[in-house]
Amino acid sequence: MKTYFISGIGADYRLFTHIRLPEGFETRYIHWVTPEPEESLPSYARRLTAQIDTSEPYTLIGFSLGGIMAAEIAKIFLPVCTILISSIPLSSNLPSYYRRAHRLQLQRLASPTLIKALSTIKQRLTMRSREDFKMMREVIWQGDDRFIAWAIDAVINWQNDQIPRPFFHIHGTWDEVFPIRFTKPTHVVHRGGHNLVMTHAPIINGLLREILLVPVC
Repeated sequence: MKTYFISGIGADYRLFTHIRLPEGFETRYIHWVTPEPEESLPSYARRLTAQIDTSEPYTLIGFSLGGIMAAEIAKIFLPVCTILISSIPLSSNLPSYYRRAHRLQLQRLASPTLIKALSTIKQRLTMRSREDFKMMREVIWQGDDRFIAWAIDAVINWQNDQIPRPFFHIHGTWDEVFPIRFTKPTHVVHRGGHNLVMTHAPIINGLLREILLVPVC
């Protein structure tokens, strides 16, 4: 079965370097496209479905922003199952202080360049492998600034109250982007931060194997 991966904001398929699917599942990657001016998140997610072969059963896995996109895509073309990693399925799971900061226009102070710099520092502190850090630094700085700016606004204005079915949600207890206290994951990674697919890949691979090999998937 084809399994489509969607990466996080400003990132690409390299984020899933260490992710391995069980036998019988074929890895495919959905690539970001240029957003239209003032485009909503659901509208953008619908355009991403052009990269999915919906004529046959498929599985959808989204990390961070990709998880939010996966939740929206699952409402359009029903996958066999939807898996979110370090993400949120409902707009009500978004921390309220994000929306307050947006109303105060504080996001204008957080330029894409500043976000990239802070992300690089965080990766340097959390990555155990020098090669992984080098790769993530390249991924971060190659991210499209315009896309990052659009994505921040799109997520803040996102509205969704539907959870995909069947649905699985893997989340770290130390996630600093989407704190676990605001959401209800089906699978918890203790002491895991946001970038689980890089820092806790063996655990994620084990959970994906467990999820994908159950009858529902």
